[in-house]
Amino acid sequence: MEESALRALDLIAKKRDGGALTTAQWNWLVSAYGRGDVAEEQMSALLMATWFRGMSAAETLALTLAMRDSGDILRLPGLGRPLVDKHSTGGVGDKVTLVLAPMVAALGLAMAKLSGRGLGHTGGTLDKLEAISGYRVDLSPDQLVAQVRAVGVAVAAASQQLAPADRRLYALRDATGTVNQAGLIAASIMSKKLAVETDALVLDVKVGEGAFFATQLDGEAFAEAALAIGAGAGRQVRAVLTKMASPLGREVGNGREVAEAIDVLSGHGPKEVATIAAVLAANLLEMVMPDASAETAAAKAWQTLANGSAMEHFERWISAQGGAISGLPARLRQAAAAEGVIRADRTGTLAAISALAIGQAAALAGAGRSRKEDQVDPRAGITLVAEVGQAMVPGDVLALIHASDQTRLGQAQRLGARAFRLADGTGAETPLMLAVMRHADAHRKRRRSRGSDGGDGGTDL
Repeated sequence: MEESALRALDLIAKKRDGGALTTAQWNWLVSAYGRGDVAEEQMSALLMATWFRGMSAAETLALTLAMRDSGDILRLPGLGRPLVDKHSTGGVGDKVTLVLAPMVAALGLAMAKLSGRGLGHTGGTLDKLEAISGYRVDLSPDQLVAQVRAVGVAVAAASQQLAPADRRLYALRDATGTVNQAGLIAASIMSKKLAVETDALVLDVKVGEGAFFATQLDGEAFAEAALAIGAGAGRQVRAVLTKMASPLGREVGNGREVAEAIDVLSGHGPKEVATIAAVLAANLLEMVMPDASAETAAAKAWQTLANGSAMEHFERWISAQGGAISGLPARLRQAAAAEGVIRADRTGTLAAISALAIGQAAALAGAGRSRKEDQVDPRAGITLVAEVGQAMVPGDVLALIHASDQTRLGQAQRLGARAFRLADGTGAETPLMLAVMRHADAHRKRRRSRGSDGGDGGTDL
């Protein structure tokens, strides 16, 4: 069908009836929607039909590339080292980027990461970094390129000109209840990631009740879609599925998470944060240096923490973007306007800490926002004192609350208290690392799940 003959109504009907749109049809839809030739209600109907009918791998790739090509492509030639990137699907206490970025630079790679702000119960990397006095998140493309060349790492706000079609479509999905479809999620994330020309990308796919993907199957479905997009676009991509049932680390809240990341870089922070960062770094190193074995890559990643080189690159990175380094951890952990505690109300073993409830309580305390225009308090948050498996008696401190005012303190205490489940016996912790997925692995898994024919044309994602 010629582009001049395409009509949104026909494509809506095709998708509604279970058909797969062609690459040309997705290209036309994205372009026409951007021009205003496809109405909001028509695109809403198309998204709802897609939510119900799913997308083939070819459709998901077509939509991704159409959204990527709706804006600028950021290129960083002549770096003299591989350029890598990372994306997390979001979690509570997730400060991994703050450890991973300097770790990657210490390994001789480069990272130009474009990040966002938090909304709801999960924090945003930019909110964390803005807790550092003087840190500039708004870098021009030229400034970002220059810093990556000089320092090896830059983390800044994404340009409005990168994948602008995704920004419009995501807002529409959010308003029409069509966000949580694996193909649409993967296309949205990967359109922005492919808009920066990198050599390799690792996805940290959080799984659990505190994450976007509640179950491992949900996380795997997204990962399979994203890996197929990467393969179709000629990009090396791996996905690491990690646990998000409990908060990651002990600190939840913007400034306090940066302080905890510094603890990790200094060699005495929570082991689980260091472990995830090291696993992600090792996978990136394996992808860009094929001669490196998994064991060698992992050893090199951990060595950057042991020898202090990751910490050195962290200080260079933060200073390059205007952040004040001197006395930073103490400043980040200054008391909030209102301080309080959550205590155990019975005898028992701490069996679980709900990441969702802790994230929501931290947001109520002032660390999060319910609307994009809301301001966050960099000193607000929650410090976990007790650990899963620890024996408790009435009055023992479970957590410290750091709130913007007394009203927020009371709200955060009431909700936060629900996060802690005490039980008789011992708590059962799930593994931190759930799976590492590559495109070939995901492809073989899909083939096995469909039988021996191996057909891929109609795979729903």
